[in-house]
Amino acid sequence: MAKYVLKRLLVLIPILLGVALIIFTIMDMTPGDPAVRILGPESSIEAREQLRQELGLNQPFWVRFFDYIKNIFLHLDFGNSYRTGKPVFDDIFKRLPVSVKVAFLGMLLATLMGLPLGVFSAVKQYSGADSFLRVASTVLVAMPTFWLAMLLILVFALYLGWLPAGEASSWKSYILPTITVGVPYGSKVLRMTRSTMLEEIRQDYIRTARSKGVPEKRVIYGHALKNALLPVITTIGSAFGAILGGSVIAESVFNLSGLGSLIVLSIKAKDTPSVLASVLLLAVFFALIMLAVDLIYAFIDPRIRAKYSK
Repeated sequence: MAKYVLKRLLVLIPILLGVALIIFTIMDMTPGDPAVRILGPESSIEAREQLRQELGLNQPFWVRFFDYIKNIFLHLDFGNSYRTGKPVFDDIFKRLPVSVKVAFLGMLLATLMGLPLGVFSAVKQYSGADSFLRVASTVLVAMPTFWLAMLLILVFALYLGWLPAGEASSWKSYILPTITVGVPYGSKVLRMTRSTMLEEIRQDYIRTARSKGVPEKRVIYGHALKNALLPVITTIGSAFGAILGGSVIAESVFNLSGLGSLIVLSIKAKDTPSVLASVLLLAVFFALIMLAVDLIYAFIDPRIRAKYSK
């Protein structure tokens, strides 16, 4: 198992290099001059040229990219923000807890909503409740995130006045963002759970267990659900990574100072070091989450555990 984990961590290095190259290329191709954005449009040409020289912006693309990679691997230096002039992780570490909290609460809601409702929908196949859950989950999956966020603000913040419309001032401020990011992914978990449960319920071993008089709850939760969990866990793990990296809309609508809003702000300012460091951090989180999903596979299925032990 340790050898497998080490291999996965080593594979992460070329993945991060590829992500860094893609983001660096995109930021280099976007219009705008960081020197103008830092000094302002009324600054002199001489001042801009001096700043470009200090930041190394006059160097060719590949020289700048390899210097950036060298500083990361040799000195763990991700550079300074063009906007603030401070190390990029000063801003990132201030905003990261907000994004992690929203992602964790959203994924917790998605799991608590999707897993039991998916099992219930599969057990009650073709019933009125099953039809309602399938239609509702389809609508929620297809619903744009910003539209759901605006609808929640309109109902619960403006009309009813129960919850704040934004800013992380108290625990209540996280309720609407959690619903916004959690409910669509909960619908995906519901649909996946229903699909895999229906496949397992039709298997021969389920019919054998029922014919032997095994209680229905044990058949469903002790046998069928356990074998149906593997693809559901993949959905939950990938959804958690997607929520963590894709909470830009929720953070923007609810005015939360998270990592997503920092990325948007940095892109607008053409702050390449901040964008690169933020995206690389999200890539590391996503890779570690998927590694944890594979390890959970091994915990659930002894066959996979035996494979990893080789």
